[in-house]
Amino acid sequence: MQYKAVIFDLDGVLVFTDKYHYLAWKALADRLGIEFTEKDNDRLRGVSREESLEIILEKYHGEPISEDKKKEYLVEKNEIYKDSLGDMTRDDVTEKVRQTLSKIREAGYRLAIGSSSKNTSYILERVELTDAFDEVADGTMITRSKPDPEVFLKAAQLLKENPSDCLVVEDADAGITAAHAAGMDAVAIGAATVSGRADYNISSFDELLGILHA
Repeated sequence: MQYKAVIFDLDGVLVFTDKYHYLAWKALADRLGIEFTEKDNDRLRGVSREESLEIILEKYHGEPISEDKKKEYLVEKNEIYKDSLGDMTRDDVTEKVRQTLSKIREAGYRLAIGSSSKNTSYILERVELTDAFDEVADGTMITRSKPDPEVFLKAAQLLKENPSDCLVVEDADAGITAAHAAGMDAVAIGAATVSGRADYNISSFDELLGILHA
């Protein structure tokens, strides 16, 4: 096999929590008198919570905000977001995704999550997908978010695999950059296909099987 392991981003690849992130950030932005649209939300894909707040504050025109206050805002946003995640169920992951993950594992590949989200474990539990992965590397284990390769290198370390033997599946261009910086090939799905920078592009999750079986 060309690869020994597959590392998946979570949001936008396996589950879709964009709407929950958007509504949580918008609630905070509205309270601060900041215009925040779905187009603005697109800029937050694949970046850390802290970086996301700085992007939102680009439109802020009030009194200077202290670092301590920013930390309070981050906690506030995350509480709103986590409350909404409580509505997620097994149905938030398609059968196509579940069956494809199962077939990849049956073919002998090891599977891991490589996500900057600090809510990764909670989301996996809500959608009943925890047992699908051998390892989980997430935002609680890293200090630098994508496009830094840290989370993917952490996933490879947990899997005990060489980075060059790992294939990354991503929906964000920052994730493609991170994968390549880690020395890994990358599969783009969704928005990440636009740049053409990935090693492979797929339009449907199960097309991943064709790449791995080639």
